[in-house]
Order: sequence, then C-alpha cells, then structure tokens
Amino acid sequence: MLDDILTLKEVAEYLKLTEKTAYRLAAEGKLPGFKVGGSWRFKSIDIEDWIESRKRNNKK
Repeated sequence: MLDDILTLKEVAEYLKLTEKTAYRLAAEGKLPGFKVGGSWRFKSIDIEDWIESRKRNNKK
C-alpha cells in the first residue's frame, strides 16, 4: 500500500470486505482506526500489523 492513511472504502477494498463490515469492525474496536471529523481513517502500518496478528492467532 502506497498511502500512509487509508479511508474506510480503501481498507474495505484491501481486505475484500463490504464497507458496512469494515465500518462495524472499526466501530467495535476490532479493526484499528481513528476518526477525523466523523470519518474513519486507518494507518496502513496498523492494518498490516493487524493482519499479521490475526495470522499468528489463527495458527494456534
């Protein structure tokens, strides 16, 4: 991913999720993100770290 900060739509596309699912995960605190002016934003490194942690947890 080239951008450091991603929108909800970009994260949903990257993770192959619907925007609604990505929104729900972020709102529940299951997807690392933050709000700017009411809109969700995500740091690409946090998303990569989240993916890696999910991969490690699934191997157990």
